[in-house]
Amino acid sequence: MANSKLKEGKTIDEIVGFLNNAKKRISKIVYGQEKVKDLILISILSNGHSIITGVPGLAKTMLIKHFSKLFKLSFSRIQFTPDMMPSDIIGAEIIDFDENKKKHFTFHKGPVFANLILADEINRTPPKTQAALLQAMEEKTITVAGIAYELQRPFFVFATQNPIEQEGTYPLPEAELDRFLFNIEMDYPKNDIEIDISANYPDIENIELESIIDGNKLVKYIDFIKNIEISKELIEKIVELIRNTRPNTTKFDFIKNYLKWGAGPRASQYLMHASKAMALLKGHSIVSDEDVKNLIYPIIKHRIILSFSANAENINKEEILDRLLKELRWQ
Repeated sequence: MANSKLKEGKTIDEIVGFLNNAKKRISKIVYGQEKVKDLILISILSNGHSIITGVPGLAKTMLIKHFSKLFKLSFSRIQFTPDMMPSDIIGAEIIDFDENKKKHFTFHKGPVFANLILADEINRTPPKTQAALLQAMEEKTITVAGIAYELQRPFFVFATQNPIEQEGTYPLPEAELDRFLFNIEMDYPKNDIEIDISANYPDIENIELESIIDGNKLVKYIDFIKNIEISKELIEKIVELIRNTRPNTTKFDFIKNYLKWGAGPRASQYLMHASKAMALLKGHSIVSDEDVKNLIYPIIKHRIILSFSANAENINKEEILDRLLKELRWQ
């Protein structure tokens, strides 16, 4: 672990200590799911938004809610439904009266005006309502009646999806999917972990976590990521990987055959930046190939689209990425 001081008198040890403390405290509430916790922390450190995909009952909501408490962030949970309108998310102007009983419009802020947004079952609401999050996620502002309202830093959106129930849902448009750093897949807990969960229920729900940091300090940690180094050769390797997911720029015939669309330039940027957060999580000041490799699947999978041939032959995205990584000697 690096001990040398970096900019603003901070050390890598200080931030690693904070991250380990956060994981230790959150583990009192949510047992297991270590990879999911790491990806959520990396997403936050990378100042990114993420989707968490998993069946009901895996503590997706509980995880995000308690991370907001640990970091002393304002929190909003938005339960998406088919009848939800954009104004239910961003807010709306309503008629009000001043002291002279004169009519005027007053903007009432919606739940998106918080540090951490949990967009629960985001695929249950129509595209026009999903799109209400786009400007907030990308520009950190909301525009209503021609007036732009700044969202307070830090600002994160964590969306959840149920992979089982697809009837009556609205798949997220590619433009919105691309704005999510990770698609975090959350699976059932292992047998021993599930025994611990059952044995400690309902005591788990009564645990109250105290905050270990505030939003302002968290922003400084987020800004610190730029101090983590990554070599030019590794950046070139990342770009080569992303470009080879695209049928029009790949040198591999199986990509041309099995993928309809590949990942865009944002994938290269996100993979590079998130790898810096992964390196920091391990206590390193320089990004390694392994740091990048650990984040390839959650960053790329939701950015590539299978072709008819892949669907017809029952070939999934993991198989295609596995083969691509072998061809490019990542494995």
